Amino acid sequence: MKLKVCGMNHNPKEVAQLQPDYMGFIFWEPSSRFFKGEMPTLSKSIKNVGVFVNASLEEVLEKAQKYNLAAVQLHGSESPEFCKDLRENTQSLDIIKVFSIKDDFDFSILKRYEEVCDHYLFDTKGKLPGGNGYTFDWSVLNNYPSTKPYFLSGGIGLESVEKLESFMNSPTSKYCHVIDVNSKFEIKPGLKDIDQLKKFKNRLTQDTI
Repeated sequence: MKLKVCGMNHNPKEVAQLQPDYMGFIFWEPSSRFFKGEMPTLSKSIKNVGVFVNASLEEVLEKAQKYNLAAVQLHGSESPEFCKDLRENTQSLDIIKVFSIKDDFDFSILKRYEEVCDHYLFDTKGKLPGGNGYTFDWSVLNNYPSTKPYFLSGGIGLESVEKLESFMNSPTSKYCHVIDVNSKFEIKPGLKDIDQLKKFKNRLTQDTI
């Protein structure tokens, strides 16, 4: 199981030393984790992900080129047409489309995105586009109709390991590709607790989640 650490800001170099599979950099200005620093040099094994919320195509492409992004995460109400335009303008970017879940979810929405995204990301529906710090009911994913690999996000912390182990040993997790963490591993927004992240990564490896 792969790991993504999102909300990079104050200490991305230290996070990179832990060798997560993905690191997320938020380019939405209202976020307390808004990234405007210098992108650290990452090893080839780490994919840097730019996180956007209803940004223009021009802005996404500009940031992707400036920071040499490997993937973009679309966390707003971006349409399938927007994703298609993005794909047509750059073939090198992985496109991750985010969908927020509270108590249930209409999976028929995914149909129009099947051909224009590489991954989905399921997060908890809250006041903010992300980083709300609590989980949704993962059993909703029992009805996942696609074979597209997805990211599981939303309030995942060290206390979630046993729940994650149970989830990953169930048929529901068949297409779960990445565990995405953020606010539960912070000293303050954008400053990650390296010791806690290390413990979590070790637990994931030991438990083969």
